[in-house]
Amino acid sequence: MENPKPPAKIGLFTSTSLVVGNMIASGVFLLPASLAAYGGIGLLGWIGSSAGAIVLALLFSKLSKKIPNALGGPYAYTRAGLGDFAAYLVAWGYWISIWCTNAAIAVAFVSYLTVFFEVLKTNSFLALGTGLSAIWLLTWVNTRGVKEVGWVQKITTVLKIAPLVLVTIMGLFYIDFANFVPFNISSVSNFSAVTATATLTLFAFLGLESATIPAGNIHEPEKTIPRATMIGTIITIFVYVLSSTVVMGMIPAAELKNSNAPFADAAAIIWGDSARYWVAAGAIVSTLGALNGWILLQGQMPMAAARDKLFPVLFNKENSKGVPALGIVIGSVLISGLMMLNFTNGLNDMFTFMALMTTLTVLIPYLFSATSYGIMILQEKFWKRDHISQLIIAALAFLFSLWAVVGSGQETVYWGFIAILSGIPFYMWMKRAQ
Repeated sequence: MENPKPPAKIGLFTSTSLVVGNMIASGVFLLPASLAAYGGIGLLGWIGSSAGAIVLALLFSKLSKKIPNALGGPYAYTRAGLGDFAAYLVAWGYWISIWCTNAAIAVAFVSYLTVFFEVLKTNSFLALGTGLSAIWLLTWVNTRGVKEVGWVQKITTVLKIAPLVLVTIMGLFYIDFANFVPFNISSVSNFSAVTATATLTLFAFLGLESATIPAGNIHEPEKTIPRATMIGTIITIFVYVLSSTVVMGMIPAAELKNSNAPFADAAAIIWGDSARYWVAAGAIVSTLGALNGWILLQGQMPMAAARDKLFPVLFNKENSKGVPALGIVIGSVLISGLMMLNFTNGLNDMFTFMALMTTLTVLIPYLFSATSYGIMILQEKFWKRDHISQLIIAALAFLFSLWAVVGSGQETVYWGFIAILSGIPFYMWMKRAQ
C-alpha cells in the first residue's frame, strides 16, 4: 500500500501574500479620511506606526528562526518562554479575535457590494445571505488544502494592491501641496496629534505575524517565515504611507475628512465618476482576500493549542488534505452567528462590543511574544555578540505593544480583558480533565 502524499506546503510568495493580504483589508480604503481630521501631521503618525511595525516584524522574524516549526506563531512563542497558562490566554484571545474580525470583514464585504447592488442596503436577509455565502465559500476553499488557499491569497493580494498602486502613481500628478497647510489642523498639540494618528494607523498593521501561525504548512519555515514577515511588512508600509500621502495631497482636508470613500473620490478626480466602481471592486477583492487569509488562521491557532492539550482534541483532527477542517468549520459557525446578530435589529451594539474585544486580544500576543523572546535570550548559557541587539528588539517591541494597548482606549482595553479572562474557566476545566 502506497504512503499518502504529504500535504503541499506554501513558499515565499504565498507566505508574503498571506502577510500582505491579512494586513491590507477594507480599512485602508478609509484611513485617509480618518487622518484628514489632523491634517498633514497625520503622515508623521504613519511613520511612527511603521517604525513600530518594523520592530514587531523583526521580533517575529527572530522568533521564527529560533523556533522554526512553531505551529500557532505567538501562541508557541509564548509557551516556550512563559509556559502553558500564558500561552493558553494567547490562543484563546487570538482565536476570539480571528472569528470576530472575520465577521466584521464579511460585513464590510457586503457593504462594498452595495455600490453595485443597492438592494443589499434595504434587504437585510439578502445581505446576510450574501455575507454567509462568502464565509462558507472561503471555508470550503480552506478545507481543500493550503495550496488552494495560497492561490486564492496570491490572486486577491495582487488584485487588491493594483487599484491602490494605480491611484497612487497617477495621483502623484494631481497633488496640491497647499492641502498639507496648515500641517496640524486639529485642536491638540503636535505631539498629541502624532500620538493619536500613530495609534490610529497602528491597527492597520495587525496581522503582520500571519506567516508565523501556519508554520507546519510552510516550506523551509526557518528561512521563509522571516523573509515573508519582513517583505510583507515593508510592502504594506510602502502602500499605506505613499497612498495616504497622495490622497491627502489631492483632496483638501476639510472635504477629505467627511469622505466615505476617499480612494474612490481620488480616482474620480483622475478618471471621472465611473472610476469609483473600480475602487469599490478593489475594496471587495480586498475584503475577500483578508477573509480568506484569516479563515486559514482560525483553524491553525486552536490546532496548536489542542496538540498541547490546552484545547479539545477535536481541533487537532486533520482531513486528508492535512487541514484542521473541523476547527475551521467551528470557527465559521461562530462567525455566522455573529453575522446573524449584526443583521438583527437591536443587537448592533453587541456586535460593536465584540469587535472592540478583538483589538486587545491581538495586541496581548505581541506583548507576550516580546517578553518570551527576552526570557529565552537571557536563559541562554553562552552569550553571543548579537544578544544585546536582540534584547533591544524585544524591549522595543514590548514597549511599543504596551503603548499601543494604552492608546487603544479604555473601552477597548476593558472588553479585550473580558474576552481573554472569559477563557480561564475553560482552561481550568481542560486541566482537570487531563
